[in-house]
Amino acid sequence: MARGGWGEPFRSPLAGRRIVVTRAREQGGDLVRALQALGADVLHAPTIRIEPLADLEPLRRALSRLAEYRWTVFTSQTSVQVVFEHLPIWGLSAVHFAKTRIAAIGPATAASLTARGVRVEVLPDGFVAESLVDAIASQGDLQGARILLPRAEAARDALPEGLSALGAEVEVVPVYRTVSALEGRDGEALAAEILAGRIDVITFTSSSTVHHFVQAVGAGTACSGRFGAAVIGPITAATARRYGLPVKIEAAEFTTAGLVDALVGYFGRESGSGKRET
Repeated sequence: MARGGWGEPFRSPLAGRRIVVTRAREQGGDLVRALQALGADVLHAPTIRIEPLADLEPLRRALSRLAEYRWTVFTSQTSVQVVFEHLPIWGLSAVHFAKTRIAAIGPATAASLTARGVRVEVLPDGFVAESLVDAIASQGDLQGARILLPRAEAARDALPEGLSALGAEVEVVPVYRTVSALEGRDGEALAAEILAGRIDVITFTSSSTVHHFVQAVGAGTACSGRFGAAVIGPITAATARRYGLPVKIEAAEFTTAGLVDALVGYFGRESGSGKRET
C-alpha cells in the first residue's frame, strides 16, 4: 500500500470529492476513469452530444482530390473519427492521406491519427489554433497553398483566418456539430445538486460544454459560486469567465491528463492548508 507522510497510508486529494464531467459521453470515459481511480465520486453529466452532419458530400469531394491540398489539418478527435468512419463508404482508406501533409492540434488528436496509420508531421507545443498556425508556417511559405480543414460546424475562426493571412487557401469543411445533451429534468437535477452544495468541481473541456451547461442549469445556478470550475485551455477558460462561472482550476497542459493533474494539485494544496473550499 502506498504510504503518505508520517507512516500514514496515502490518500488521494481527490478521494471523496464530487466531480462532474460535462464532456460528451463518447469522449468522457478516460476522464471519468482517471478521476475514479483517484477516489473521486464522479458524476458524468454530458452537456453536449456530437452528431455527424447529415450531408457529408463536401467532405467526400474534398477527400477524392486530397492530393490537391498541401496540408490537411485535424483539430479534434471527433473530426478524425467522422472522416475515417466514412472512408470505406467512399472506397477510400488511410493510405489515401499519404497524398497530403498532416497537422494535428493536440496529442490526443495526433494519437487518433497515428492509431489509424496516418503520419502526423506537425504537432504544436501549444494546443490552440494560434500555435498550430505558427507550427504549420514554420514548415515553409504558405502563399497559394491549399489547406483542408475538416472541423465542427461551429468553431473558432482563428485557425483558418491565421492561415489565410499567410497566403493559404483554406477550405473549411464542417463534418459534425454539437447539440445539447442535458435537458429538462436532467438539467434540473444537476442544478439542484449544485445549489444543495453537493458538487465540488465541474470540469469543462471545450467552450461548447460551457455554453450548453449554462443553458441546462440556468445562468443563476451557473454563477452561484456553489462549485469550482476546472477547465482545459485558455479558450475554454475565457468562455467560462464570460458566463460568470467561478474558474478555479486551469490545466497547464491542455489534455485530460493535464486536467487531472491540475485537480490533484489544487485539492492537494487545499488539503495541506487544512481548508476545504470551492
